[in-house]
Amino acid sequence: MIKVVLRKIFQCIIAIFILSLIVFYISRLSPGDPLKSYYGNAVERMSMEDREKAIDKLGLNEPIYIQYGKWIKNAAKGDFGISYKYKRDVTSVIKDVYKNTVILGGLSYILTFAGALFLGIFSALHEDKLIDKIIMTIGNITSSIPSFWVALILILIFGVNLGVLPTSGAYSIGNENNIIDRIIHLILPLVVLVIGHLWYYGYMVRNKILEEMREDYVLLAKVKGLTKRQVVYKHCLRNIMPSFITMMTISLPHILAGTYVVEQIFSYPGIGSLVFESAKYHDYNMLMVLSLITGIIVLISNMIAQIINKKIDPRINYQGGETFEPSFE
Repeated sequence: MIKVVLRKIFQCIIAIFILSLIVFYISRLSPGDPLKSYYGNAVERMSMEDREKAIDKLGLNEPIYIQYGKWIKNAAKGDFGISYKYKRDVTSVIKDVYKNTVILGGLSYILTFAGALFLGIFSALHEDKLIDKIIMTIGNITSSIPSFWVALILILIFGVNLGVLPTSGAYSIGNENNIIDRIIHLILPLVVLVIGHLWYYGYMVRNKILEEMREDYVLLAKVKGLTKRQVVYKHCLRNIMPSFITMMTISLPHILAGTYVVEQIFSYPGIGSLVFESAKYHDYNMLMVLSLITGIIVLISNMIAQIINKKIDPRINYQGGETFEPSFE
């Protein structure tokens, strides 16, 4: 297990290095003027001499590979540079908003999988009955609707027409420490996130339980007098937990990506909003750090999923030098 973990960590480091290299080159080769992000409209009134000095100040006058070498050297020391847009250290800007993303993403993650487990069990227990068909129909419809469209409809109904819920921000001005106010601001973003992911994972749970219910040991349990509900809770649910835990782990990037989009729609101050701003304004240093943070989360979540599976399910092991991965299909 130690060797597996060390090998995964080494692979993550290599992948993070490659990711940083790709993001660095693509961001600098993309069209746009990073000086406008730093100097605003004043850049349009700059003379050629002033413009050259500005480029030199930001270190953009050197070849890209030299710029990358300097950036990676400073990053290794914990210096990620300053944000062109905010004129502050990148890490200090992220520290101001990352908690908002953790709260929104964390709550949506918990509610989504708690709801998916309940929904999957309930649908499996009522397979092919009317209530199961209704849930499947509603779930298929809601999971097919784009999140931004659902968000706009909710904003129109509850924010514009009824005026009962706020449609932007993480809290009202002056109410940063007001828990009730924060909860009210979270309602619409949370609803959009949960609706967008709930049935997708609930359907997976339902199918995994139904697969288990068709195994021979279930028939034996029923012969012994156990009810369908008892079989599901005592046997099937226990057997699908490795797959469910893996599903939770590898879905973290999926939930995170949805959180980023919803933050932008609701003008919610978080990492997602910073990602869009850094890409829009060519805020290179900010974009680099945010891309690496997201990449690290994706890599670590996948690594943890594989390690957990090998630990809790003895059926998952090395076969012919390769790792057997469970399928959710």
